[in-house]
Amino acid sequence: MTSHDKILEASLKHPKPEKQLYQYGTAGNTEFLELITEIETIVPDESVRIILERLMGKCKGRLELCADEGSLHSNVLDSVVFRVGLLAAMRSRKLGGQTIGVMITASHNPPEDNGVKLVDPMGDMLEASWEVHATQLANAPTEDINAEAHATLETMLKVNPKNVARVILARDTRASGPGLVKALIDGLEAAGAEYIDYKILTTPQLHYLVRCTNTKGTDLEYGEVSEKGYYEKLAAAYVRAMKGRTTKGRVIVDCANGVGGPKLNELIKYLPKAEDGGVDIKVVNDDVIRPESLNHQCGADFVKTRQQPPPSSHAQPFVRCASLDGDADRIVYYFTDDHFNLLDGDKIATLAASFLGDLARTAGLSEKLKIGVVQTAYANGASTEYITKSLGLDVVCTATGVKHLHHAATRFDIGVYFEANGHGTVIFSAKALKALGKHQPQSPAQHNALETLRALTDLINQAVGDALSDLLLVEVILAHKSWGPKDWSLTYTDLPNRLVRIEVPDRNIFKTTDAERKLLEPKGAQDKIDAVVGKYKAGRSFARASGTEDAVRVYAEAATRTEAEELAHKVADIVKHLGGARV
Repeated sequence: MTSHDKILEASLKHPKPEKQLYQYGTAGNTEFLELITEIETIVPDESVRIILERLMGKCKGRLELCADEGSLHSNVLDSVVFRVGLLAAMRSRKLGGQTIGVMITASHNPPEDNGVKLVDPMGDMLEASWEVHATQLANAPTEDINAEAHATLETMLKVNPKNVARVILARDTRASGPGLVKALIDGLEAAGAEYIDYKILTTPQLHYLVRCTNTKGTDLEYGEVSEKGYYEKLAAAYVRAMKGRTTKGRVIVDCANGVGGPKLNELIKYLPKAEDGGVDIKVVNDDVIRPESLNHQCGADFVKTRQQPPPSSHAQPFVRCASLDGDADRIVYYFTDDHFNLLDGDKIATLAASFLGDLARTAGLSEKLKIGVVQTAYANGASTEYITKSLGLDVVCTATGVKHLHHAATRFDIGVYFEANGHGTVIFSAKALKALGKHQPQSPAQHNALETLRALTDLINQAVGDALSDLLLVEVILAHKSWGPKDWSLTYTDLPNRLVRIEVPDRNIFKTTDAERKLLEPKGAQDKIDAVVGKYKAGRSFARASGTEDAVRVYAEAATRTEAEELAHKVADIVKHLGGARV
């Protein structure tokens, strides 16, 4: 049987649902195949033009392209996941047999949803040009056309079908996971790929394993190729970074009743006890026995959206708390006093940047290493001012989406980026790693700072945002600074802000520039916005079209809550007038 016949035969077991289209898109920190329902939104001859923001109600408080919302109900994913298996094998062959990762997860979305993402050889996101190929395969209307599309794509990309294909895969704790894994394996076997099923992992753990697999035995070797190796690497780096310091009190970690629960409990086994330089971690919301409890009134998205702790937290005032999302690739901190205090991605980014800057100066490397922070237009203006004026570091603003932030961060020797939702990491360039390896300290203080920096290069997951790694990073920094959550929160005070959504007949008339902070079109719109903003102390506002629906989002900041609300609505009125908004 030819490879084409094998793919066709296997495809018949995984038929594509009618009247559904999919698009592989980068939504915030993950890439998912997004559902396009053909109900009033599909324009003839432009069938992939409009993607419904079907989970909009779940994304309140998310200021990007509704990150991770590309998940969809698991019962329409079978054909998609099968075809992702075909694509993963093709991607591996195109790269000469390097290992590709496939993760089945839907992050912070409801338990009945699921999604799938591909991971490139260095543990980073799938190359953007291949998103189009994923979309083509996913939307082939019949199984015979899918087999033909696969063959055509293989020829067009000049993929040698004789090359070995290697794929590793994992899933989160959703009930639909095992069935989707079967569909994926059917695709891999039809494509003749070698594969390893790592069963249940966090998304960052799979990224780690992909990078370790592809760098094993090279100068870039990243770590042991096993889940155990992941824990050992983080734990050893944590001990080195702590340098005999101790944490203050306990941290309560809400694991969203997702895969982060059992994996954090496992990581704790490798860490020293709190009195020996470890950290006292109390794990809550780690119920993976009942899949329906996943992300229910808990998790990072719940905390950020509702601006409140999970009801099950029961944390006492001033106790530091953290929440992970469903697949443990993002984290936010918070605490209560007389009200709720969120320490989100902006706060984590400034904390990390401050610490790294201090270490570089103490180690005598500040003149050799350029440290910078990458933000989007949605980052609070107070955080930007704190970074530039108080920390004296550069800030770069990019368009929304982690792929933009990650790329911009690579331009620094040490690049820090976190989205407000808590997804982010720190990237050390090859130049930085070389400098850290060769630098000769001239004093005990320089030696200690240098050793801490070296430890952080192992503690931080540089491939992708990793909630478990970021948790330990924050705990190390707070221990070094002898800070509690209140001290951290006082570094700067967020400006009051407001987000407004306006439905418009055609979002495409709104075109932006300057990292989405200014409108190029409609003509004259930005002048009107500037005139309104100029009337408010500490005023800032911008309008940006949604990437997934006919709507425009207006973000506004001002010195007081009342003024921020007022400014947002005045800019929204400008958008409504120029865009012919539905009222």
